[in-house]
Amino acid sequence: MGRNYKSDKEKFKEFDKKLICWQILSIAISFVIIVYLFLIMVVDIKDYREQAKRQRTAKTFVMRGAIFDRNGIKLASDQTSYDIFAIQDDYDHTPNELAAMLAPILNMNKNKLAKTLAKDEKVIAIKKDVPRSIEQKIRKLGLREISLDKRNKRVYPQGTMAAHVLGYYNPNADVSAGVEYTAKDKLEKVEQNVDLELTRKGDIIYEVDTDPEATTSPLKGKSITLTIDSAIQHICEVELNKIIKEKKALRGTVIVMNPRNGEILGYAVYPSYNPNDISKATLTQLTNWTLSDVFEPGSTFKTLTISSAIENGRLKEDSKILDTGKIEIDGWTIANYDYNQHPYPGNIDLYSLFEHSSNVGSVKAALSMTKSEHYNVLKKFGIGEKTGIDLPGESKGLLPQPSEWYKSTHASIGYGYGVSVTAIQMVSAISALANNGVRVTPHVIKYSPEEEAVKVKHIQTIKPETAQTVTKLLAGSIGRSKSPANLDFYHVAAKTGTAKKTMTGEKGYSGKLVTSIIGYFPATNPQIEIYVVIDSPEGINLWGSTVAAPVFREVALQTARILNITPDKTPPQPKTVKKTVKKKQTDSNKGLPVKNDKKQNS
Repeated sequence: MGRNYKSDKEKFKEFDKKLICWQILSIAISFVIIVYLFLIMVVDIKDYREQAKRQRTAKTFVMRGAIFDRNGIKLASDQTSYDIFAIQDDYDHTPNELAAMLAPILNMNKNKLAKTLAKDEKVIAIKKDVPRSIEQKIRKLGLREISLDKRNKRVYPQGTMAAHVLGYYNPNADVSAGVEYTAKDKLEKVEQNVDLELTRKGDIIYEVDTDPEATTSPLKGKSITLTIDSAIQHICEVELNKIIKEKKALRGTVIVMNPRNGEILGYAVYPSYNPNDISKATLTQLTNWTLSDVFEPGSTFKTLTISSAIENGRLKEDSKILDTGKIEIDGWTIANYDYNQHPYPGNIDLYSLFEHSSNVGSVKAALSMTKSEHYNVLKKFGIGEKTGIDLPGESKGLLPQPSEWYKSTHASIGYGYGVSVTAIQMVSAISALANNGVRVTPHVIKYSPEEEAVKVKHIQTIKPETAQTVTKLLAGSIGRSKSPANLDFYHVAAKTGTAKKTMTGEKGYSGKLVTSIIGYFPATNPQIEIYVVIDSPEGINLWGSTVAAPVFREVALQTARILNITPDKTPPQPKTVKKTVKKKQTDSNKGLPVKNDKKQNS
């Protein structure tokens, strides 16, 4: 029930009170709203003005920096192109008029272009990947209905050269590999970015502080220089492709590195691809298997076994080992590769061990150490660990813990089985032998002294005396052999290897082989290290010495020539044969033959 008023006057008085209250409340609310709008519109407490600016702001077009080899040869760079569109809502000309103006510039058929421009679509694509020279001609026409969208394309002027080092970059999907991936931040780094305000249609809003030059000149990231030498890279790729074709091999690699500083001068990988068109490349071609895939190295690993034994004091340079031709370990028989021809070599020195690649000698050298002693030195060589190379996708290999080693495991590791490595891991490990016991991080990017101090590690792996002794043994074994790695002008410390391939997804070995050689020269002052791996060659007489060593030889000779490396060896002199020749004596005055009963020898 409503309230009973005594009179109308009382009733109106009460109403006036309520009205005044509502008026005061309305004024208060209005005041609050006015203050709030003032704060938003004038003071901009919500930063709406900045938000609106950000919505119509775009960063200037940033081009990636170029990539050069160590001699300044361009290996990768950005190329700017344009996609041309017509905006139908902005047509100031008929399709025929537009076609008449654009067709000569775009080298297109006028009638076909007119039909395209007459399509009932808001945005009509005319042509893509137009170069800057064409874009400038179209822009001079001042056609409001034509939109020119800038695009960035990565170009590799040397084609397939060093594809797995460079990698690739797809700006549309922002996908990259190789150096394009690891050096992304540097390649895209600009000292000062420039923000531009754009209209809804993408036109630049020029203000008092707008720099006209910045609106037309795209920013560019920093360029980088690689350690790769294009001449050496070319030799590596040519020789690798040649042997792959000749032996119908599955894959292969040739890696050339300076063992003193870890700079990779050549890095050829097969199969390869053209980074200019990655759409045509298979996953197998795109994958740098030398970083990602592991394999049992075989006899090249004997260098690390003997190094470990010498480092642990189990062997010396003049040590001898009884080579019985074959040996039984835990029910497994391990025999030398030439057991049928040389069933019992007898006491052999370490030079012979390397020269004849004695499996029995290597097994006995391994077993002369405790499991922990052998394991610890192999770990120092970087086996079972990533090298830290500045390329993506590296695996760490496989080195079982010594607690998991059976005697047969220990024996197998001695001659390169039971342990799995990557190609780059072997290069890193052997660099310690060539560098007085110091292992260096392999790298493909040329760093400043400050960057190098952080990114390139120098790890004391073995004693300098151990490295020098093993180098002497390797060089001596090659020097007295008929191996193609035996060069006329350089002492070479190297070891070949031939390993059976394991079956994929199954236990046991297939009938395929991995042939290889790893070494360095000049042995008296190592400057170049080379690793050659040829996977699954076909044919007969397939050994590291017959398949990989000839590639090593050619790459070594060409690299020495390119770098002008001083020889450390006197070449063998050709044998001279004295010939006895009958000679007629002549009269010096008349030129007539002179009789002489005695024969004259020249």
